[in-house]
Amino acid sequence: MSSRPIAEGLFTESGDEPRLIGNRCRACAAITFPVRVGCARCGAGELERYLLADRGTLWAWTTQGFLPKAPFTGTLTVGPDAVPWFLGVVELPGEARVESLLVGVTEETLSIGMPLRLALVPFRHDEDGTEVVTFAFTPDGGTEPENEREAEKIHA
Repeated sequence: MSSRPIAEGLFTESGDEPRLIGNRCRACAAITFPVRVGCARCGAGELERYLLADRGTLWAWTTQGFLPKAPFTGTLTVGPDAVPWFLGVVELPGEARVESLLVGVTEETLSIGMPLRLALVPFRHDEDGTEVVTFAFTPDGGTEPENEREAEKIHA
């Protein structure tokens, strides 16, 4: 089965560890994600490609108790085990804060400051069977459950 990213230029796919693709301003060194045409801090137009860290900490989070409304086309949050789903702001130390889906977590396992790592996850399948992937952050450290069903078994 072939796969493709949800958007070109959003993250790397080669190698063992994916990375988000952002910019660093040549004038003021501000780092932004996603890629921009001008610096968010100083307005300069001289930006260079910058690969953000693949690990960070949870800065803030929220839960969504219902499925996204149209024009959402993904299946990531569809199905009996998909609600609630989680969104977070992940702080990449010394770089930026990134809004992201959070996967492999439950409300009970989430905590501000917890270590997270970047992961690529299936978003949907196109009509031709191509898997479309997006990025998310998941617990880093190996002690957290890998998915909600495992978490439910632990908390039961």
